[in-house]
Amino acid sequence: MAFNEALLKRLIETPGVSGREEKQREISRDELASLTDEVRTDSMGSVIGTKKGRDDARIMVAAHTDEIGFLVKHIDEKGFLRLQTLGGHDPANMVSQRVLVVAADGTTLRGALQPARKPPHLSRGEEQKLPKAEEFYVDLGMSADEVKEQVRIGDYAVMDRTLEKVGGNYIGKAMDDRIGVFVMLEALRAMGEHEATVYAVATSQEEVGLRGAAASGSALEPTVVIALDVTLAMDVPGGGNESEISALGKGAAIKIMDASLISHPKLVEHFREIAEREGIAHQMEILPFGGTDAGGVQRLHGGIPAITLSVPCRYVHTVNEMVNADDVQACITLLARYLEEAHTGDYSL
Repeated sequence: MAFNEALLKRLIETPGVSGREEKQREISRDELASLTDEVRTDSMGSVIGTKKGRDDARIMVAAHTDEIGFLVKHIDEKGFLRLQTLGGHDPANMVSQRVLVVAADGTTLRGALQPARKPPHLSRGEEQKLPKAEEFYVDLGMSADEVKEQVRIGDYAVMDRTLEKVGGNYIGKAMDDRIGVFVMLEALRAMGEHEATVYAVATSQEEVGLRGAAASGSALEPTVVIALDVTLAMDVPGGGNESEISALGKGAAIKIMDASLISHPKLVEHFREIAEREGIAHQMEILPFGGTDAGGVQRLHGGIPAITLSVPCRYVHTVNEMVNADDVQACITLLARYLEEAHTGDYSL
């Protein structure tokens, strides 16, 4: 299968933070229109594409469209912006970056993201501690009047990075979780005949508490939920061995547990059996921290069998998130094969 780089590039580079996913919704609606029987958007901003099938087998596939980012919370007298973080930021990864500020009319403004601290020329050997997130500001290179004319409190900002191919990998910001959206869309394209009803949900507000998926899951009442997300690939200096979690190039990661979810054991076995039968590269994942949309849905309606299929990713929550093309393809193929036979699953305990 040819890798759809144009779609991946559009997903990665189009901005959208938690609660402000409107530009991402356009992509999901465009793609799902030709891949499902009907498309709608719920009041939380999640886009739901439905492939109609049996009512007794209703599979919710969830991949979140939001990326970590910022809201503009203050504009000072010189036109510098102060920010409210959305999602988990490590200030060490924010230093000397560029951001795109998205104004109310959709216009994007490029700016420098800087901490309020002295340059080395003036610090004279003073020890400078790692800045805190609230110490950063954005310089748009404009006068205060120009800034206040174009930017409002509540406008949002994201990191400014493009998608690039590096070896057999792809690198860029927002792989978390646009690569999950990509897997969902491409699996729908790759799947054959199916009997189950499939809800393909491009969810909102995952980075601030799995909110969109919980709302969609409550309304849809699926019989199974599958989240698509990244997981930590710690096959790097400082990781490895019992701390590896996952590794690039070893295939799709079938999640056993994370901090939000213990995957349904029969779902884990079903995915594992398919991977082994079809010769799909895979690895088993236990993530000690972090969560996915499956954790926001599994406790609804008295409990729903849930699992996460993960794409191993190095450098999560940085501008250099890295995934392997073969791992992505393995996830696409594994999900497509599962959806074709999802109606056969018996997840009773």
